[in-house]
Amino acid sequence: MTTVLPTTIPEYLDQLRRALAGADPALVQDALYDAEEYLRSEMAANLDQSEAEVIAAVASSYGAPEEVADIYRDTEVKVQTALRAPPPRPRKSMLGRFFGVAADPRAYAALFYMVLSLATGIFYFIWVVAGTSLSAGLSVLIIGIPFLILFLGSIRMLSLLEGRIVETMLGERMPRRPLYGDRGKPLLERIKDMFLDPRTWSTVLYFLAMLPLGILYFALAVSFVSVSLSLVLSPLALLPGVHLNVWMFGVDIPAQAPWLLPLLSVVGVLLLFVTLHMARGIGRLHGLFAKNLLVKSAQYS
Repeated sequence: MTTVLPTTIPEYLDQLRRALAGADPALVQDALYDAEEYLRSEMAANLDQSEAEVIAAVASSYGAPEEVADIYRDTEVKVQTALRAPPPRPRKSMLGRFFGVAADPRAYAALFYMVLSLATGIFYFIWVVAGTSLSAGLSVLIIGIPFLILFLGSIRMLSLLEGRIVETMLGERMPRRPLYGDRGKPLLERIKDMFLDPRTWSTVLYFLAMLPLGILYFALAVSFVSVSLSLVLSPLALLPGVHLNVWMFGVDIPAQAPWLLPLLSVVGVLLLFVTLHMARGIGRLHGLFAKNLLVKSAQYS
């Protein structure tokens, strides 16, 4: 089916959005942003031509919306193949799948994200609370509205930063470009759209939720890793001159039941593998959570 060539930038972007229907929302956001940047730069470089003429010329160089959509889909596959760490060799047995997590780099990255999330969660929470409080306090003054607009703009930029962290560590595809917005609209109209955009407020919700989630992730990661390593190293208490306190159920294991120490070491090794499985699972769930709150999927339907 042949599509009528668009004559305005909004029409071009709308056709590109429809051509990318079903693609990853993060990919669509990147494609719309790149296309708008290119179209507006061409408009600025060809002021003597009408918008329809510029778009017609762009369609022969940059590509028609359907062609651009196909290019982005193909490029996405190649980029993801190049950037994504090779998956571990599939294991058929239950034991193979259990111990095979040690060969999955995504599990270690997710574990590091769990530790890092405490710092990022505190920062995001303070930023949102401080920004909201100052916006409310300054609302009675003339600078209140501009401050609120700048605060919401900073939230969008921080969401892009968090998206890069999530994609790098958790493997969930996130936007690599800022949120697309029709820059052909008047400034007040675009500000209004930002306030009415559900993703603006879902991003605020995400940042607020990152504090309790960060505390939980950090506590789980540190607790599981520290307990695992303590159990793994517990047989060192059998060495001469080494004094380790290994207590369990009120029993001093090195003094009263030293024969249990090798068994505890095995339990510690198993717990390390459980920790990696837990981290990988939490990483996948958090990636989906971030995708749903930070990526503007509603505009692509």
